Amino acid sequence: MKKRSRGSLVKAILGVSLVAGAIPPAVYLSWSHVNAAAHPASLKSVSEMTQKLTASMNNRRETITFTFEGKTSQLKPQVQSAINHAMASDPYLYYIVDSYGYSYQGGARSAKVTVQMEYRETLQQTAYVNQQVKAALKKLILPGMNNHQKVKVIHDWVVRTLQYDTTYSKYTAYEGLKSGSAVCQGYSLLTYKLLKEAGIPNRIVEGTAKPEGGSRVSHAWNLVQLDGKWYHLDTTWDDPVPDQPGEVVTAYYLRTDAQLRKDHSWTKPYPAASTAYHKTLAELVSGGGQAKAWFKALQQELNYELYDESRIVAAGADLAKLGQQALSSGKHSLLFRYKGSKKQLQGDLQQLYQLGLNQLSYSTSSFDNTGDLKVYVTWK
Repeated sequence: MKKRSRGSLVKAILGVSLVAGAIPPAVYLSWSHVNAAAHPASLKSVSEMTQKLTASMNNRRETITFTFEGKTSQLKPQVQSAINHAMASDPYLYYIVDSYGYSYQGGARSAKVTVQMEYRETLQQTAYVNQQVKAALKKLILPGMNNHQKVKVIHDWVVRTLQYDTTYSKYTAYEGLKSGSAVCQGYSLLTYKLLKEAGIPNRIVEGTAKPEGGSRVSHAWNLVQLDGKWYHLDTTWDDPVPDQPGEVVTAYYLRTDAQLRKDHSWTKPYPAASTAYHKTLAELVSGGGQAKAWFKALQQELNYELYDESRIVAAGADLAKLGQQALSSGKHSLLFRYKGSKKQLQGDLQQLYQLGLNQLSYSTSSFDNTGDLKVYVTWK
């Protein structure tokens, strides 16, 4: 038997730096290098500076100039605070800022300030993204869809539309839509735009990830709010590498903090994701309603039968029974939850050979935090 890695675990080459992480400390230029406006606007507080900067950044202004009226002894941290607040006003804006610097000159009660910005996406390119997002949602979102259905079609569309950029050079949603590929930041930005336009609250999470057998790398994904509860959604890691057109993985679909921490980590404060989605779906199914059949189909697609402890495989006899059922149904694969060690699993898998199955290959991963294994077996 030859052990084979699943497609979703081939993200070891994922690592790229996030744009936010690439922003250098603010550069303070001498006034001789500043190209100030003849009559810059006069501002008197951090709040007014933030409003000015936010509006200018949203219009992708590269040079932003204004006059600050007031005590200038703390102007340096005040300007920095205004820039931070302006960038934080929109997650999309935050992650397309490439770098910035600022300078000022004046006296104790007044100073001229110039902020220099560089962006990874122009105003016209962002407009293109907005146009494409609206066009996609017009096709994806059908009348009467609930938010759970909207999240699923958006997740699947992003995975099918993009492929991972192994050149690590395409960071934006625009580059992803134009070329068909992007790194994790492009995936999360496009997912953010689609969910937001569909009316679904979501956040971009910045952290690191460690594929099995790989090294920890910088990573970005999304947090999605459904019915007041938050869930992690990683469209990048649900897209196999190398790309397999049309294939959608759901290993990182609406996960809790505890589930995601097995290979993801983050330090910034984000809303807690503490409700297991398999429990949410079970409640929705039991509640009935027009979408009951859809929720049940989603349970099957997400393999939530693995949470049924009565179906845990703990011995070779259990595995032989599953294999026989699969053969009778004409299947060529098995997915099951196994209680035991990898060494014990190798022995129990011999039961499948005795059924006449050939060219067996399998992969394993930990099943949540249960100590059990999730096993996928294929044969020809």
